[in-house]
Amino acid sequence: MPYETRESIPTQYTWDLSSMYENDDAFLQALEATKAYPEQFLAFRGTIAQDPAQLLAFLQLDDAVGIELGKLVNYANRKSDEDTRDSTYQDYSAQVITLYTQIAGSQSWFSSELLTLKDEQMEAFYAQEPQLEGYRRALDRVFAHREHTLSPAEEKLLASAADMASQPENIFSLLNDADLTFADAADARGEMHPVTHGSYIPLMMSPDRTLRHNAYQNLYATYRQFRNTCAATLGAQMKQQKFYADARKYESTLEAALNGTEVPVEVYTNLIEAVRRNLPAMYKYIDVRRRLLGLDELHFWDLYVPVVEDVEMEFTYEEACDLILRALAPMGEEYLSLVKMGLESRWVDVYETPGKRSGAYSAGSYGTHPVMLLNFQGKLDDVFTLIHEMGHSIHTYLSCKNQPPVYSDYVIFVAEVASTCNEALLTRYLLDTTTDERERAYILNHFLEQFRGTIYRQCMFAEFELRVNEMVAEGRGVTADALCELYHQLNEDYYGPGIVMDDDIAVEWARIPHFYYQYYVFQYATGFAAAIALSQRILTEGENAVHDYLGFLSGGCSKTPIELLRGAGVDMATTQPIDDALAWFDELVDQMAQLA
Repeated sequence: MPYETRESIPTQYTWDLSSMYENDDAFLQALEATKAYPEQFLAFRGTIAQDPAQLLAFLQLDDAVGIELGKLVNYANRKSDEDTRDSTYQDYSAQVITLYTQIAGSQSWFSSELLTLKDEQMEAFYAQEPQLEGYRRALDRVFAHREHTLSPAEEKLLASAADMASQPENIFSLLNDADLTFADAADARGEMHPVTHGSYIPLMMSPDRTLRHNAYQNLYATYRQFRNTCAATLGAQMKQQKFYADARKYESTLEAALNGTEVPVEVYTNLIEAVRRNLPAMYKYIDVRRRLLGLDELHFWDLYVPVVEDVEMEFTYEEACDLILRALAPMGEEYLSLVKMGLESRWVDVYETPGKRSGAYSAGSYGTHPVMLLNFQGKLDDVFTLIHEMGHSIHTYLSCKNQPPVYSDYVIFVAEVASTCNEALLTRYLLDTTTDERERAYILNHFLEQFRGTIYRQCMFAEFELRVNEMVAEGRGVTADALCELYHQLNEDYYGPGIVMDDDIAVEWARIPHFYYQYYVFQYATGFAAAIALSQRILTEGENAVHDYLGFLSGGCSKTPIELLRGAGVDMATTQPIDDALAWFDELVDQMAQLA
């Protein structure tokens, strides 16, 4: 049942934030004490390259401050999300952000000063101050950027251009989120429905095909009207990326973007190569979708509507907890005990209340236990959300437990692996135990859509972004016509002959904000593929695979993300995990086809 106030929810269904701070007073005391840190960091300036003891003291202070900042950010944001209408916690969050910015500014000199040390000087530092060895990998990452770091005067000039360089993304955001409006869409009965960014996908999932078609056309009619402005903005984004890549002596914008995450360029290009090799499975899925929907022709406005009507699979929260424990049984008792601890120790904020932030997430920091925000409604999607966020939380818990602060935070490249691995295990369990054919079809549809949206679609985005960057590198014009032609061709390639290629899809690039995130989207696809491969290894190899997987979850950023995943049994420097994941997709499509 819905709860009208937070106070009316039984305590066991609310999260426990006491591992951060016992109450607001403790938070405010810590916030006040942390305000002294910027001055302490500045006091180290000019000393860290002269004295190894000073370098160690700086790094130890950085650890301590990072722990306290993590708690401050977590507490302020979690309390704010309990009721977004409460201005008290909005103010707390704003104060923490201000402090965070001040501390970052007080450390901005560190890398430049460290890079004045030559390799032999640094080795002498390690010999004189053995505790520095614990920071060797972190320091090596700074030194790895030496050849891409400019003189202090040049660095200052580049830094001063940062605000200007961020304007393409700002302009796109204002245009897309604030200025663009879309005509209302009529349904089959002639009733009108507002088309907004928030309503568009729900409209695309409507069983009313007339409504889907009209919403699709009305959305893209607006983007087509502004396609030249969108092209100029995206072109400016790509040009500023090239400016920085050239200035820092990188071979390409792709190398510049991936260098900071320690991901080889080949991982990006391997993804595109492997997905293209497995496009026939997508073509088969498109045909199965058309047949299940009973259509003569499949259009792009038919891609999101469920091929199976909503199945009434209802769960209490306790039933959902029991289900995820059964699904995660292949992970072994050590992992299950951590899941049980999270469920029993109030890691989860379960139910929706007025003002509570929508959606779901997992959050945590060093020295605290993770917490998860849900808005549990009792649907199957809510069970998937619970097991997904629990994957994030166990990853965070194990990394913080097993790594020192400097290596406790895992990078974005691996961030979705644990959560998606859990979802894959739940899918496998449901497919193995469900006897109702409609439920089985619903589960298959749910997971096949994840494959389509996360591997195929995100890979298409990644290839588009790469190709546009290449256009800029070659000095070709990034015009609306050129972008539409490229995007139309990619849709033909990725979706195949089974879908009608209308003119509107060619302008879809104009509404995708991720093209301003600098080679970000490929990580959705690689993370998903790695998770599928790991879940399959766990189910087929058992204890040894689980042991390796727990090692990965405990690794934080103590090694490169490729090395961490390789230790778990998945080599993302090859195309094998993507091929294996899409082979399973192909199998699931065949199962779905039997229902058509």
